[in-house]
Amino acid sequence: MSEKVYKFLNDNPVARWSALVLIASMMFFAYMFVDVMSPLKSLVESARGWSSGTFGTYAASEYILNVCGFLILAGIILDKMGIRFTGVLSASLMVVGAAIKFVGISDWFQATAFCGWLDSWWVSMPGSAKMASLGFMIFGCGCEMAGTTVSKAIAKWFDGKEKALAMGLEMAIARLGVFGVMWIAPLISAKFDNSIVAPVAFCAALVAIGLIFYCVFCVLDRKLDAELIASGKGVPGADPEDEFKVSDLGTVLSSKMFWIVAIMCVLYYSAIFPFQRYAPNFLETTLGIDAASAAQLFSFFPILAMILTPILAGFLDFKGKGATMLMGGAVIMIVCHLSFAFLLPAFPSKWLAVTLIAILGVSFSMVPAALWPSVTKIVDAKVLGSAYCLIFWVQNIGLCLVPLLIGKVLEATGGYLAPMLIFSSFGVLAFILTFLLKIEDKVGNGGKGYGLELPNVQKETPELVEAEALAEDLSKDECSNK
Repeated sequence: MSEKVYKFLNDNPVARWSALVLIASMMFFAYMFVDVMSPLKSLVESARGWSSGTFGTYAASEYILNVCGFLILAGIILDKMGIRFTGVLSASLMVVGAAIKFVGISDWFQATAFCGWLDSWWVSMPGSAKMASLGFMIFGCGCEMAGTTVSKAIAKWFDGKEKALAMGLEMAIARLGVFGVMWIAPLISAKFDNSIVAPVAFCAALVAIGLIFYCVFCVLDRKLDAELIASGKGVPGADPEDEFKVSDLGTVLSSKMFWIVAIMCVLYYSAIFPFQRYAPNFLETTLGIDAASAAQLFSFFPILAMILTPILAGFLDFKGKGATMLMGGAVIMIVCHLSFAFLLPAFPSKWLAVTLIAILGVSFSMVPAALWPSVTKIVDAKVLGSAYCLIFWVQNIGLCLVPLLIGKVLEATGGYLAPMLIFSSFGVLAFILTFLLKIEDKVGNGGKGYGLELPNVQKETPELVEAEALAEDLSKDECSNK
């Protein structure tokens, strides 16, 4: 008797790519909100009385609660409750955090007694900065939780399919938000008489739309799970033996490969995202241009990343070479930051600045395109959410501390030479770890390797189909004997 062939919702290209668009749109809006105040740094400092140190503390606040352990809890929630519950929760946290941040920087809040109390309470920061930082902390919890949830959702919907390409496209769409906000925020601000509130309000509204989009995705995902259950295939975690247990985290934390990837990740991203916060102001002071022009120049940072990430991800799906790509991305980042430190100040040209920014975007396409799909090869699927969150947790330690460090260094030196050298040093350390990664990829996993250099797409050769059929028959015979 021939086996019934089941077709699932994610086997339909239109359905699975539509699902990707929905969840990627949520991250697109989130990335816009993350950087909405980066091109407004000078305006915020003059209008609200912030210093560079205050701005650094505000930038670091996005990661504080995550570093304090929320991301570990987020991973457990994700693996226990699934991508629907966790995604809606994370998007809701982003909406709440965005609303609090909006209140904090609003004009009317400055006149309240509560703001006056905040001015004098605890550290010497303006009340507006404290309120905005509180909102950014809550938003950051939701944003980082959403990032891991989206990665696990893509891994589920594109399992055995164009996984790296899908992850690459999601990252490209999200980074389009960085490009867009570098142009939109100054334009909206100028339209409303140099307002700080208007750009933040606009992006906060987009975050709320992102929550709606994810709810639509949940409808599709529920249908996919129903099909999986009806087929007898079930869903991850449905089998008691496959159910996530907190003790399973021990296998992740004891993995040498996991720690190499996690530490490399924190070093690399510590040279990217904190730089992103200060880059418009760096260009403003180095080139002697206005803040809006500086933000527009830096907006070219994600352009090549948006174009190349899906291409490189597609290459990874069909050709592989993930570990090699990580190594190349680290080298490019080192060269770019050293050029920002020495070359651009010596030859202050807009064209040189745009060229360096765009090349840095190449690095920002190579590393994430190879990194996140590779995690699925080194950890078990039932702890994938926790593994992503643990990596994000380690990463967030750097993302929390580095903006504080850069802010203090800027106040102490008054220039960007030392900060750029700090960013370059992170790249050198990340490059060293890529060598360790390649070695472990060959000899780890009991000598079998992890296959980071191998393609992701599974080709259904006759031998593979025959082996899968044999395994299924043996499984049925075992069940009947029981």
